[in-house]
Formats: sequence, C-alpha cells, structure tokens
Amino acid sequence: MKKVLILFGVFLLLCGCGKTTKEDVLKDFQDKVSSSKSYKITGNMEISNDEETFTYSLESYHLKDNYYKVILVNQTNNHEQIILKNGEDIYVITPALNKSFKFQSEWPNNSSQAYLLDILVSDIKNDKDASIEEMESGYVIKAKVNYPNNEELTYQKIYLNKDKNVEKVEVFNTSDLVKIKVVFENVDLKAGLSSEDFKLDEYIKEEDINDTNIDGNNGNENTNNNEEQNNPEENNQELNNNEENGSNTSENGVSQNNESDTNTCENGNCSTSNEQTGSIENIIYPLYIPSNTYLTNSEKIETTNGDRIILTFSGEKNFVLIEESCLKASIMEIVPVYGEPFMLDESIGALSANSLSWDTGNISYYLASTELSVKEMQAIANSLGNSTLVSNTK
Repeated sequence: MKKVLILFGVFLLLCGCGKTTKEDVLKDFQDKVSSSKSYKITGNMEISNDEETFTYSLESYHLKDNYYKVILVNQTNNHEQIILKNGEDIYVITPALNKSFKFQSEWPNNSSQAYLLDILVSDIKNDKDASIEEMESGYVIKAKVNYPNNEELTYQKIYLNKDKNVEKVEVFNTSDLVKIKVVFENVDLKAGLSSEDFKLDEYIKEEDINDTNIDGNNGNENTNNNEEQNNPEENNQELNNNEENGSNTSENGVSQNNESDTNTCENGNCSTSNEQTGSIENIIYPLYIPSNTYLTNSEKIETTNGDRIILTFSGEKNFVLIEESCLKASIMEIVPVYGEPFMLDESIGALSANSLSWDTGNISYYLASTELSVKEMQAIANSLGNSTLVSNTK
C-alpha cells in the first residue's frame, strides 16, 4: 500500500510539472524574443477602414539595440516605403521618388507596432491584465495597445503556436473590429544582421553617393534643397498668404515633362536642381470634410518643379490642403520633419502638431490646420481618391 501511495504521489507531481501556465507561456515567448540578437520577419499586413482593406507585403528587421528596418509594399499600387532607424535617426523612404522624411523620434518605442516582436513583448509586459487562452493550435495572448495618435485602437490578440512562436497579430478597435492584421509567414530569430544592413546608403543610387554627404550615425546630409519642395515652415507661411485668394478648380491626374538636371554651387554649398516638371491636370478632392466646413478657395500655381494646387476649406474646422506634382529627384532628397511616422491606408506619412504630409503616386500632399484633430486629418487623408466630387462647397 505504501508503494502505491508513493507511485501515486510521483504521478501527481509529474502531472503538475507538465501543466503550462500563463506565466510559462509569457516567459517562453519573451525569452525567445529577448535572447534574439537580430531577427527578420516576412509576412503580410492588412489595414481596414469602414469600406476597404489595404494589403501590404511586409519585411521587418531588428538588431539590438536601436536598429530597425520595415519594408512595406502596397499590393494594390506597388507603392514601396521603408521605415529605417539606424541609431538616433529615423527615415521614411520612398524609393520611387528618391525621397525621405527624416525624424528625430522615439519610434518605435513610443507606440505599439504589430510587426515588431520586441514591441509586442513590451505591450504584454506593460499590461498587468494581459490574458492567455489556450487553443487547439496554440495560445492567444490578449493585451492592451498604445497608439497615441489613434485612440480608436484599444487591444490586440497575439496568436502563438504550440512552440510559442508568433503566427498572427490582430489589433481591434473599441467596437471589437479588426483594424490591423499581421500574418507572419516566416520568423528568423537568428538572422545574423549587422549595422551595415541598416545604412541609408543602400537606398541611394551608386552614382549619387558622391553627391550626397552622409556623416556616420548622425546622418549629416547635404540634401536636395529645392525651394519648391514640401517644407513645413514655408508651407505654413504660404498657407497664410493664400487663405484669402480665389481661383478656378480643375480635375484629377498628373502628367510629366522630363528635362535635364542642373547642378548649382554657391559659397561652396552645392545643390541639385531637378528640372523635371509635372502638371496636375485634375484636382483630387477629399471625400470626407468635417461638418459645417466648406471648400472656399482653389488656386493653381506653377512652380519650377511643376504644378501646385492649394485648396482652402473654411467654416467650423478651417484647414488647407496642398497637392503638388512629385517627380523622382536626381539625388536622395531628405526632408527634416518635426513629428512622427504615421500610417495611413495607402502610405506612411509624417505627422506633426498641426500638419500631415505624405506621398502617393506622383503627388505630394500637405494638410495643415490648427483646428483639426489627428483623427480628422487622418480621415481627410484617407478619403482622398480619384474623384472630382466635393462634399461641401460654399
């Protein structure tokens, strides 16, 4: 009888040891990610609004401690953008335009990122109420998210297989609808990356490197200083000058005339002037406009680089929208931005306190207002499409 009791006790002990707890799952997942010196992820990301779903192919890379690279390609229009962090500097690069926004930001640590494993781990650690549900195929971790510029997003579900490897992430809004979904096709936690894999030089044409000075990790660039490019301070001044002016509207589209490039140097400072020009044949109007706000002015200006359209909206929420033909620069153009990378439906933009800038196709957009919320700016930007309709005019 004594032997039976001993065997029964050993059996209970073994059963207890084999039970997987919430803490075990969390620790195993966190340890996998934390022990990785560098990782590479491939997969797909879907962003859903109320009417459409936008699909991106995704590659994300991370090297401890402060190196990140995320490559996103819009599957509808093949629009490629790269978020690159190599130390303190962050770039959002559009290779097709040879253009980059440059930020000094805490990204990606200042918000949730469904495609970065270490940020997922941080989200779990920061949520003391994070829960785990065991499924037949693995585990589902539910944790709060932190999207400072999109308060509609509230929580996420992280799907792990039986080996505690992540397979999918879904981000939900306040109505429990999935707004962002990332499906991981391959996760390599031993990618063997080095800092050489995170250099901006990789996205500058070889023949252009001699014309562009890049000084180490601090990113001291001699950029293309076109006077007509999208500079927030210049645009804000121009917006003030144009709010009272009026002109005729036209319709939607871009045509291009290619001419030669010229280089100019003054006092030892050289810049490249791209004489390619583009014309905006048709205005692209937002299909979303805040209530009691109306299109009150439309002006078309010819610049050295092509056409610029300035749309002024007045009423309860005043704002100005600039549309400018955007052609590929002869050398990498780096535009400093005081703000954060911001994900729109079809593009990654630059969000500052009172403005939102982004590129789609051959058009650069600049939206400025001291009265619009971030949510309203996002709605206006996402509503811009190939349409000549205007919701409200006065």
